[in-house]
Amino acid sequence: MSVNRRNFLKYGGAAAVGTVMAPSIVKAQETFNWRMTTSWPSGFPFFQAGPGSATDFAKRVEDMSGGRIKIRVYGAGELIPAFDGFDAVSRGQQVQLNHACSYYWAGESFAAQYFTTVPFGMTFQGFNAWLAHGGGYELWKETYEPYNLIPLAVGCTGAQPVGWFREPVTSVEDFRGLNIRMPGLAGDVYNAIGANARLLPGGEIFSALERGAIDAAEWVGPYLDRALGLHNAAKHYYSSGWHEPSTTTEVIVNKDAYNSLPSDLQAVLHNAAAACNITSHTWIEAQNGDALDDLVNNHGVAFETLPDDVIRALFEATRDILTTEANKDPLVKRINDSFWEFKKKHDGWHANSEAVFANTISRYGQGMI
Repeated sequence: MSVNRRNFLKYGGAAAVGTVMAPSIVKAQETFNWRMTTSWPSGFPFFQAGPGSATDFAKRVEDMSGGRIKIRVYGAGELIPAFDGFDAVSRGQQVQLNHACSYYWAGESFAAQYFTTVPFGMTFQGFNAWLAHGGGYELWKETYEPYNLIPLAVGCTGAQPVGWFREPVTSVEDFRGLNIRMPGLAGDVYNAIGANARLLPGGEIFSALERGAIDAAEWVGPYLDRALGLHNAAKHYYSSGWHEPSTTTEVIVNKDAYNSLPSDLQAVLHNAAAACNITSHTWIEAQNGDALDDLVNNHGVAFETLPDDVIRALFEATRDILTTEANKDPLVKRINDSFWEFKKKHDGWHANSEAVFANTISRYGQGMI
């Protein structure tokens, strides 16, 4: 029996195509309802709420995906404690994502700290160039692979001031026995020069500083430090932010959950993160100048720089710690070597571009307009 070709294409062919395409159509229409915990209190500016924040990331993902990914955001303590997100997302039982900073996971992995910031390291431009085009992101993924996690760079504060001190700093001796809130590698460096570094969630810093449980504290920068009220607990505010020249926020994604997404939704996560990374940095840069003026002119804050002997001691301690840890762990060594080799090349360009421009402006451009 012969088959009419035209009728086959009209009826049989259409049915065959529908059968083949149905699974991909169903996959494209599948929706995902995820939970994201954070290290920040609910409504906390910059990190939890506002441009480039955790809630902004969640909204961008939902908008970019046409509602196919919906993320419910939980503040610190609402679902799990502030610093339990790494383990929760690694297990992936209740939580698919967490918004925090990688240096909070130093107890899990020394190497993780490099992907927030490195003392005496690179600023926003250099650090993000290393992540995107210098092999940094590949090393970050490798660091998190044993924990079943995918990292995303999702925000940046830029260079941070050293922090708030109840008493003035005149020499390195003032750090002997000083109780200071400081996370990450910088905390190790402070300990090396005789201080006692402590890790506290953002929501606990003011009360600890105000009641004298700590003598000094670092948070972010003028706008967010003012919002936290730190100027009401200490008046000595130090610059020359050796410790965090480019503090990067992360979102970690459970790898199994990530792999369950079609490729277009995986791309949504990466592009939403990239958008938040630049948005957060530009937003905080727009706020800090006015905030610093207000702190100095209206709240009696003394904005100062650390003495040279302190900076020298901090630099030497940083070098010793990183060298020691790199010699212990091959992964740390590869990350450390990659970071500093890239910085050396980037510094050469920076010295002949932005540094020249900044020097020119300082001599000729101030008050021009």
